[in-house]
Amino acid sequence: MGLNGKPLVSIISAGMSKFGKHDGLLAREIFAEAVHEAFTRCPKLDPKGDIKALFIGHMGEAYEHQGHMGAAAADWAGLTGIPATRTESACASSGAALRAGIYATMSGLADVVMVGGVEKMTHRTTVEVTEYLAMASDYPFEQWHGITFPALFAMMATAHMHEYGTTEKQMASVAVKNHYHGSLNPKAHMQKEITLEAALASRYVSWPLKLFDCSLITDGASCIVLTRPELASKYTDMPVHIIGSGQASDSIGLYQRKSFTSLNATKLSAKTAYELANVKPCDIDLAEVHDCFTFAELMAYEDLEFCPVGKGGKLLDSGETRLGGRIPVNTSGGLKAKGHPVGATGTAQAYEIYLQLTGQAEKRQVKDAKIGLTHNVGGSGATAAVHIYRSDQ
Repeated sequence: MGLNGKPLVSIISAGMSKFGKHDGLLAREIFAEAVHEAFTRCPKLDPKGDIKALFIGHMGEAYEHQGHMGAAAADWAGLTGIPATRTESACASSGAALRAGIYATMSGLADVVMVGGVEKMTHRTTVEVTEYLAMASDYPFEQWHGITFPALFAMMATAHMHEYGTTEKQMASVAVKNHYHGSLNPKAHMQKEITLEAALASRYVSWPLKLFDCSLITDGASCIVLTRPELASKYTDMPVHIIGSGQASDSIGLYQRKSFTSLNATKLSAKTAYELANVKPCDIDLAEVHDCFTFAELMAYEDLEFCPVGKGGKLLDSGETRLGGRIPVNTSGGLKAKGHPVGATGTAQAYEIYLQLTGQAEKRQVKDAKIGLTHNVGGSGATAAVHIYRSDQ
């Protein structure tokens, strides 16, 4: 099961809160908003009777001084009684939740499971959020010396610029593209276009990364409902099948890795996902990749084999990753414009692919999209999860 493109599991519904600044709401309340949409989309689903487990990605207790998010989320989703488990893999927390949900469903222990993620971040100061995010890096050798995530990805960007000639203009162009896509997404945090000139003129955060190269501090939640493929027609006429799934890890410290210009965890998880799905990179119609910084998207193009090594900038310049191109990337706006509530990002990517493959993405709809990919990264690349989706519509 799952080999040669056969479905591992099927998505029968999905939900996502508005991403942005949610003053006065707790993470559990934002998650309930996403859950409400998922239940509304699937009227044949009996939440209390059908859903047998919940896996929720949530990176940090520090934001709200709230751990034990599995039980808290289940309570506010109206799902008390079922096993509810929090998964933590930094910014890949809900990518890992999705992987756990696939395990649970394929094992036969649960016919229907909910997977999702949530983070409430905007009520904290930038300094506090920077500190909390830094906990996903190596404490004694990175955090303790004051290195932040902009600095870690700046090192990778600098190495790539040196080795392959990647430019600040190409990175800024990622921001321009993703803000255009985000302007078409009513749930995106940032729904406005930006110019290349404005992106290039923004202040440096950590050279060569500027303010407009960095993703947003955001509140948000997302979820999807999975079932065994043979049961999907009981709930919906438009299932989206997950046909490939891969997750891999690497050393937590960037300084320990052989290369600064690629993420081995991405390459390993993509290899597993492609093999399970029995597809090649050229078969992917659209992708949601982890653009926590604009450079990270260019690196993802290469690690996912959308282009040769060192050619990420040229692929971006070609226009092929923009809506209307050969392989539109981050049609949701990506982390850059949609926002990056870290625990929610992985399943928010899956939500976008679900909309696209069921023809419900409205202004940003990719024509004739059949196969999609999501790529979710934790930390500076110590975790990566890649999933491949197919619609039979």
